[in-house]
Amino acid sequence: MMAELSCEIAGVKSINPFWLASAPPTDKKYNVERAFKAGWGGAVWKTLGADPPVVNVTSRYGVHRSHLRQLLGINNIELISDRPLELNLREIEAVRKEWPDRVIIGSIMAPIDEQAWKDLALKVANAGVQGIELNLGCPHGMCERGMGSAVGQVPDLVRQATAWVRQATDLPVLTKLTPNVTDILIPAEAAKAGGAHAVSLINTVNSIISVDLDAMAPTPTVDGLGTHGGYCGEAVKPIALHMVAQIMGAQETRGLETSAIGGITTWRDAAEFIALGASGVQVCTAAMLYGFRIVEDMIDGLGAFMDEKGYRTIQDFKGRALRNAVSWNELNMNFDLKPSFTKTGASAADDATSRARTQRIRQSESKRKLAADAAS
Repeated sequence: MMAELSCEIAGVKSINPFWLASAPPTDKKYNVERAFKAGWGGAVWKTLGADPPVVNVTSRYGVHRSHLRQLLGINNIELISDRPLELNLREIEAVRKEWPDRVIIGSIMAPIDEQAWKDLALKVANAGVQGIELNLGCPHGMCERGMGSAVGQVPDLVRQATAWVRQATDLPVLTKLTPNVTDILIPAEAAKAGGAHAVSLINTVNSIISVDLDAMAPTPTVDGLGTHGGYCGEAVKPIALHMVAQIMGAQETRGLETSAIGGITTWRDAAEFIALGASGVQVCTAAMLYGFRIVEDMIDGLGAFMDEKGYRTIQDFKGRALRNAVSWNELNMNFDLKPSFTKTGASAADDATSRARTQRIRQSESKRKLAADAAS
């Protein structure tokens, strides 16, 4: 038996569920082509905005490590693409022609202006992308300009931006949500109301990764100063799993697909998101840390898992775990699980010896007590 990894995400057919997320690894033709050669099914192009482009400063990344120096996550203060829009569009068009079996989703960001969203969506659609992702989640830099999470945290604006793009193009629309909210269901419902075919989540978590105690500034430092940024990597996976499960399990968002993002590093991570109902996954940090060829292990591992379990297609186990993800009050309060131990072999013999020794000690103590009583 050979598992079939092809799937559909928001109606877009993909050779496998593994896409690169909109981020530094998808910033240009050279990188996306390298990714496709490695086996990625799709890529969400690094977020595009209207000219003039932004300016990205250095340094852009901070690292969070455990006390054992293991890397837990990355903080990113990089902004959207700083390359000219027309250059990006020409490269998207070229990659689409050279890789017709792969998916390119155009990620866009604009201020709250109807014409700005519609014009940008049309330009990106005309480059040949198979879908449009609305970046409503960037938690730094762009939100200070009234974009990114400044939009994603206001349900009415989420609905409005989604509706504008739906009016501008017939392409599938994926609304990318920020996790920096009290209840993820509220912006998800707003995206659905605006006509989104799917939501992508989670975007990065607002954070200060660490403080340089010599420079006395947050890291990464830029000319002696630091700022908040977007936290990503393996550490955010539990947050992402929870939010995906919330959206997929809620009646209010029924029918809304999810493209899952957040700490996906192995095939098992991807399978967990799919088991909670995600149609596919997007990866960023793992590709940055370990290279594009990490997808080879993801493909092999997911296929082997599916063969072992008897799943022929992704659809066979998509959402299987969702039925068992319940509210706390639905748990069986009478369920009691205690460990039990069975001693065999040397352990049982040692135990018998110990019991015999204890019995001899007690007999000896009893005899001494009787002798003492007689003497008195």
